[in-house]
Amino acid sequence: MAIVSISDLPKAGVLIGIDPGKKTIGVAASDPERIVVTAVDPIQRGRKLGPALAELAEIIWDRDCVGLVIGLPLNMDGSRGPSAQAAFALVHQILKVQDLPAAMFDERLTTAQVERAMISADMSRTRRAETIDSASAALILKSALNLIRNSP
Repeated sequence: MAIVSISDLPKAGVLIGIDPGKKTIGVAASDPERIVVTAVDPIQRGRKLGPALAELAEIIWDRDCVGLVIGLPLNMDGSRGPSAQAAFALVHQILKVQDLPAAMFDERLTTAQVERAMISADMSRTRRAETIDSASAALILKSALNLIRNSP
């Protein structure tokens, strides 16, 4: 499939949210009714992307995923920098092996928002490092689902 707009994702079924990082790929999944979003263990990125893509494929298959929402790390002025280019490169690699629609979703400040919440919850620095990418993926997916629900 291809990169689509949020409104062109399937109207029902499980969506997977992805927060593309340099060291880990944060992953979250909705339930089929899209009411609950759950963080999934992050995927470690190695020197080669193949093993990470295989692990992601297993998550997609296990959950009967119908579409992907990938965080797009735009610069504060809305321009695309190296991180956004890396996110698009990751999506193209995913789409080579997955026949699913994928939508890019503006994720500016998502990680910072999640980290502030974790600090407020008195979460240790170690625990934050272990979970921040998947928690960010969950926030990206939840925000996308809210946009879908509130669109005419």
